[in-house]
Amino acid sequence: MTTATQVDAAGGVFSGDESGGGRWSEAFRRLRRNPVAILGAVLVLLFVLVAIFAPWLAPHDPQEQLLLGEVRPGFVPGPREGFPLGVDSLGRDELSRLLYGSRQSLLVGIVSTLLGLSLGLLLGGLAGAFGGRVDNVLMRVTDLMLSIPGLLTAITITVILGPSLTSVMIAIAIVNVPIFARLLRGSMLAQRDADYVLAARSIGLRRRTIVLSHIVPNSLGPVIVQATLTLATSIIDAAALSFLGLGNQDGTPEWGQMLAEAQDLLGTRAALAFYPCIAIVIAALGFTLLGEALREALDPKFRR
Repeated sequence: MTTATQVDAAGGVFSGDESGGGRWSEAFRRLRRNPVAILGAVLVLLFVLVAIFAPWLAPHDPQEQLLLGEVRPGFVPGPREGFPLGVDSLGRDELSRLLYGSRQSLLVGIVSTLLGLSLGLLLGGLAGAFGGRVDNVLMRVTDLMLSIPGLLTAITITVILGPSLTSVMIAIAIVNVPIFARLLRGSMLAQRDADYVLAARSIGLRRRTIVLSHIVPNSLGPVIVQATLTLATSIIDAAALSFLGLGNQDGTPEWGQMLAEAQDLLGTRAALAFYPCIAIVIAALGFTLLGEALREALDPKFRR
């Protein structure tokens, strides 16, 4: 048997490719039978479709002050024909602003999660692959970041960079980096002494090949689950930063900003605060349910 044949044969036995593929196939089969996963997927799909098709679904321009002349101190027109949810304190259609606000939330959630995931995978991969001094230095940095409340860190970064949508995405991404880094590092350490890794070493595979081709792919399951859950927290964090006035400054609809603008009208038109709250809860709930269902589908402890 040649060296190439040994590597191929070993790859089929210990690389985890077949078992990994089978694990994911089994997970998706279990997700299809899980009503919680189905509900989460439906909510996520609804959220994404609304964000994509908002320009066609919205009945009016979200920034056009259509009924400003009817707005008086302490009074805002409620639902009427052509305005199913009424208007805000500047006479802008509330339904249109809600639909367009989903685009901002989806953009912030996806971009910040991807940025945090990329940096976290880099740091966690380096720590898990090299160990020793590299691991100690990187993990102490992540411990320092985790010792500060995430929202406080995000507020500080946004204030330093200046209020904008880009600053919000960067701030939330930085908050998520240590979470992904520690998760991947721990998963890689758990895989380092697995049988397939020992078999790979015994036939002389290089360390880089073992890490990139075997350990990392088999360590990504918990990280992917966490990324799904992080999308939910990113949407909530983005709304919180916008509520504090640290989001977009150009009038683009944002759910957190809409909630802040409705604070002065809680006594007369509390529904203006209720609508964005419900939108935030539904979007976050969808990703949370889907992430929790995916975690259970991948966890052997939940298999019957």
